[in-house]
Order: sequence, then C-alpha cells, then structure tokens
Amino acid sequence: MTRDQVRARICGIGIVPAIRVTSAGDALFAAESVSRGGIPIVELTMTVPGALDVAAELLYARPEMIVGAGTVLDAGTAERCVDAGVHFLTSPGLITPMMEVAARHNILAIPGALTPTEICAAHHAGADFVKVFPCSAVGGPAYIHSMTGPFPHVPLIAAGGVNQHTAANYVAAGAAALGIGVELIPRAAVQERNRDWIHELTHRFLSIVKSARAKHARAGVLV
Repeated sequence: MTRDQVRARICGIGIVPAIRVTSAGDALFAAESVSRGGIPIVELTMTVPGALDVAAELLYARPEMIVGAGTVLDAGTAERCVDAGVHFLTSPGLITPMMEVAARHNILAIPGALTPTEICAAHHAGADFVKVFPCSAVGGPAYIHSMTGPFPHVPLIAAGGVNQHTAANYVAAGAAALGIGVELIPRAAVQERNRDWIHELTHRFLSIVKSARAKHARAGVLV
C-alpha cells in the first residue's frame, strides 16, 4: 500500500484507533476487533510489549489493515518499525529523527503538536497529518477550529480525550480524522475479550463521523 493510499484511507474512514495495552495478546485482540468492526486501521504504540511482533503478525494475517506504529520517539525505533512493514509512524510530539526516517522510506508520518508554532513546524517537517495532542486539555473542538483558521492546508487529527459526546464537534470543527483510544477500545472489553462491545463502539463512532461529515457537506462546509 502506497503512502498516498494510506493517507486516502485515513481521510476516508476518519478514525485512527490507538492501541495501548499491556500485552501482545491484548493488542492482537484489540486490533482484530476494531478491524472486524469496520475500522481497518490501528496505531500500535511502542509501549505495548512485543509491539513489532504484533504489527508483523497483523500485516501477514490481515493484509487489508493499515498498521501504524505509535509513540515512536527515536530513529532506531522508527527504522525497526519500517523493517516490520508498518504503514505509518506517529509520535506524541515532533520527533525530527522519526520524520527523517519516514521521509527516507517514503512512508506516512503523523507527528504530534499542540501550539501553532509546533503545528507549523510539523507541517514544514513533512507531516502528512498533524496530530493535535492532547486537544481536549486545551479547549477541545474549539481549539481545533481555531487552528484551522491559520492552517487550512494542514490536515489535523484530533487526539486525546475524544469521545462519543465530542466526536461530531471535532469533525464540525475541521478535524480531518480522530485519534481515539480507550473510548473506542475499553480496557475492560479487552480484558474480558468482549468483541461485541468493541464492535458496537466502532459502529457508533463510524456513524458519528459519517453523519457529521454529511451534515457539514450539505451546509457547504468542506470537512
């Protein structure tokens, strides 16, 4: 899958599930559950034990999935992620060495940023998307909206605190996609291996994004 195809898929679905769990088995269950629920995209954080083995297994068993690596904080980790075959690299902040690795291998890069200066720097560093994190701590949808004014050309992913009550507002504010963790993949659902619970949440979030985009498209707003 090419960089452009990965970018288009993320834009099309509008949700990037973030998996931060305590075991490889939990990560596999969570990733497979959200994929079967209708979101074939996952961000496996590098804090997951054996995260790269999980990524490799998913890429082999579920070739339709977009598998990304999250919390990539240095060049060495980024290189290992690329060797494992991941489709994108992301981090909570602007990690220049990670961006350089992504550019060298021509894969999608999603650095984190918060302030206008950081968003501008991330864009100029070659970001495909900029993950505004943690957006809920600094105003939520209103903050995303305020950033789309000076940066209409920068695709923003709202991440950190996005939930069912706020997701539509983030879309309306101009977020290109939403980064969602435990609100989509509850820890209890993973521990109990409750796949139906996760499926229900994927359906809800997909419906929220679709409805919010349709509403603003009808209003003549490009989301």
